[in-house]
Amino acid sequence: MVHPQLDPTAREPLAAQAVAAKTLKNLSWQQIADASGLSVAYTTAAVLGQHPLPAASAKAVAELLGLDAEAAVLPQTIPVRGSMPNRIPTDPTMYRFYEMLQVYGTTLKDLVHEQFGDGIISAINFRLDVKKVADPEGGERAVITLDGKYLPAKPF
Repeated sequence: MVHPQLDPTAREPLAAQAVAAKTLKNLSWQQIADASGLSVAYTTAAVLGQHPLPAASAKAVAELLGLDAEAAVLPQTIPVRGSMPNRIPTDPTMYRFYEMLQVYGTTLKDLVHEQFGDGIISAINFRLDVKKVADPEGGERAVITLDGKYLPAKPF
C-alpha cells in the first residue's frame, strides 16, 4: 500500500542517519544508486527525503548503509517535497542555484513558452544529470542537465 507523508520534516532524521552511514562507510552516491538500481540523481534525492524508493531499492539501500529494517520503510512513503524551508537558501551552493533562477528564470520561462506554448516542465517526469568537464580556459565546469516532460496547460 502507498502511504503519503504529511510532515515535511519526517524524513530529516533518517536522511541525516543515512548521510552519516554513507560517510562512515566511505560510499559514493553512485555506489548507493548502484545498490538501489536507480539513477544517482533520483537515489540521492530519495535518500535525502525528496522521492519515494521502491521497496526493493529501499531495502537494498538500508542494507548497504547498515541501517535497520525500519529504515527501509520510511523511504517508501511519498514525501512532502521541497528542501528549502526558508525559501532563500543560505548554503552557498544552493544559493547559486537560487541566484541562477533569479537571473535566468524569466528567460527560461519565456524561451519555454515561446517554443512550447503555455504549460510547465514537469519535475515528476524528470531526469537530472550532473557532469564534471574540463574547461578549455583551465579548471573545470559543471554541466547540469534538467530534462523534464513538457505538460501543456489545457483550458477547461
